[in-house]
Amino acid sequence: MFVRDAMSTAILTIGPAHTLRQAARLMSARRVGSAVVQDGDSGGFGILTERDILDAIAIGRDPDLETADAHTTRDVVFAAPTWTLEEAAETMTRGSFRHLVVLDDHGPVGIVSVRDIIRCWVPARLAA
Repeated sequence: MFVRDAMSTAILTIGPAHTLRQAARLMSARRVGSAVVQDGDSGGFGILTERDILDAIAIGRDPDLETADAHTTRDVVFAAPTWTLEEAAETMTRGSFRHLVVLDDHGPVGIVSVRDIIRCWVPARLAA
């Protein structure tokens, strides 16, 4: 199986000026654990995860004042849709993260999470 088979194509994209509370509300409403943070000025992007929000609140940051930009991971590790799920899982394990932004030649096309990989692997293993 490939990343393209497991990834979610419904990408939540937010701006760097969104507060952590706004990001959390959007993530909760969409039932996703991450958001792509698109910087309109530079054209670059990063990822904000539920863990980033949790860590910020745990150290006393105000979710109504802190922006997504301040907690976004910019040195994002990307996956290609043609990667195997094993490659994605190995990359996540080595990097100690649970979400990969999936890129093609035109930019982000999806997000693959550990949960997505497990969702694909379990039926395949049961059928074997």
